[in-house]
Amino acid sequence: MTTYLGVDGGGSGTALCLVSAAGEVIAEADAPSCYYLGRSSGEGVELVERVLVEAVAHVCALAGIRPADITYAFFGLPAYGEVSADVPTLDAAPRSALGHDRYRCDNDMVCGWAGSLALADGINVISGTGSMTYGRCGDTGIRVGGWGELFSDEGSGYWIGIRGLQAFSQMSDGRLPPGPLLDVLREHLGLTSDLDLVDIVLNRWHGSRRAIAALSRPTVHAATLGDPAALRIIDKAATELVRLVETTRTRLAFPPAIPVPVSYSGGVLTAPEVLRVFTHHLAAQDHPYDLRTPIHTPAIGAAHYAASLSGANPSGVGR
Repeated sequence: MTTYLGVDGGGSGTALCLVSAAGEVIAEADAPSCYYLGRSSGEGVELVERVLVEAVAHVCALAGIRPADITYAFFGLPAYGEVSADVPTLDAAPRSALGHDRYRCDNDMVCGWAGSLALADGINVISGTGSMTYGRCGDTGIRVGGWGELFSDEGSGYWIGIRGLQAFSQMSDGRLPPGPLLDVLREHLGLTSDLDLVDIVLNRWHGSRRAIAALSRPTVHAATLGDPAALRIIDKAATELVRLVETTRTRLAFPPAIPVPVSYSGGVLTAPEVLRVFTHHLAAQDHPYDLRTPIHTPAIGAAHYAASLSGANPSGVGR
């Protein structure tokens, strides 16, 4: 049986999908994140191989096949290409999981584009734990943003979460007028004292990228309650994401008058309030865009991309 495997290794978890030659989903599975940069455990790039071996075996067991039976696979790996010295190790990691070399690796940004736009030309906005855009025009692919949470990832869940924490601390000690965000985060985190936030974020979470990014949800909720600080955070996040789109369009040299397809992946733009503000700012640009609801998940997109890379007709796998 012809089967294609897609692996979307996001910053918060790894999603796997097996599809048939007809594009039908055979099996799906979730696994821990294979993001290895700055791990508090000290485990480095070797984490990727360990996660993939276990995850691929699991999804294949669900489908009733062996890893060796997979026709072709695509692995979208977080941080791929961001540490040049690690690329050979990352390229080799799936071989242990599959038992063959019928696969290709790239950054997980490719999965978002392949899923949301079903392999079509256009720009995908990734805003989950981190953020970036990935656009395709013909055979040219361009990445913009995604330089990491310490000095980039504008508009991401982490970026929003950090600013939510900043606003909370400033409201608590009087530097900002108190708004709904104060009680929203108090309840969300179960705070007995506002200063317990220091214990939670620095001591218990150890500044966890994933845990801080998850605070984007209560921050967005506070915005829906009319919190002025949260509304400013969401507006700025949407502005930064549109800036990524505009830069990607320019670098790909799309004709000025053509409405460029835009879609999205990651949790941030699934929030109606964020999507509404993003849509508003995107429509205000000088160049036209065609904002589309994502067609497939990144994992399904990765499986379809695997079929395309193997030489199969993409229309035959659910484009």
